[in-house]
Amino acid sequence: MTLDISQKAIATSLLLEKSCKNMEQARRTADLGYWDLVANRLYYAVFHAVNAMLLIDGIKTGTHKGTSIQFGKSYVLTGIFDRQDGILYSQLQTMREKADYQNVFTIEEEVGRKLIESANELRMKIVDYVNKKLHTTS
Repeated sequence: MTLDISQKAIATSLLLEKSCKNMEQARRTADLGYWDLVANRLYYAVFHAVNAMLLIDGIKTGTHKGTSIQFGKSYVLTGIFDRQDGILYSQLQTMREKADYQNVFTIEEEVGRKLIESANELRMKIVDYVNKKLHTTS
């Protein structure tokens, strides 16, 4: 099923709203010191933004790995996003997996707070990209 531009706009808006909520959850959870949950929320904040971008560009994925691969292939390797963005996304994914599945996960608060800001910067770059695409295709 192919979505028209108004359907894509609604779907991407919902994904970006979810991304924003995940980022807020990461910040609030950091204040409580639950860094495993912060890792999870940061990853999903960026993951949902990336999915909004993929959706607006008509790129289909079905897995977390597929989303990561497409981000690298369609946006990092093409120069739309820089190499550091790709590294950060991979780092967030790995960190989330460790936090969710390993018995012990630790991260120093200073490192965690820097990751929150870096993840939010990447998320906002993606939001800007999506918004520009929406405005040029409508």
